Amino acid sequence: MPKRTRGSTRPGQRARVQRQAPRAAASSSVVARPPSSLTREEEARAAELEAQIVAEERAADNALRRSRDRSRQVEPAGRVREGGPLAARASEEYAYVRRDVIRIARIGAALVAILAVLFVLIDVTHVITL
Repeated sequence: MPKRTRGSTRPGQRARVQRQAPRAAASSSVVARPPSSLTREEEARAAELEAQIVAEERAADNALRRSRDRSRQVEPAGRVREGGPLAARASEEYAYVRRDVIRIARIGAALVAILAVLFVLIDVTHVITL
């Protein structure tokens, strides 16, 4: 790869734009004011903009404070915050699993009881003959 030199351009690239220094005032009759001074209109506009920015900041702070207050409130029973500990979220998440396991255990126990009754009726007492 050839070494690049300053100021050279490769084919297909545009040359750098040469910027000129700002020009001085064209006539001596126009008085140039210092860049740090503002007119009354500019000062009024700046004050208006600053008041608007302060109002927006206050509104944002109030919204943030309200959201913090809401997150600090006690959650109703059975509801767990999103950012809560894993055990608390798991207890809510797996409550339905516990209910399903209890239902399965009940159905299994009922089936075992039915099989026990059939065993007694068929093999022990010979009430039902097949």
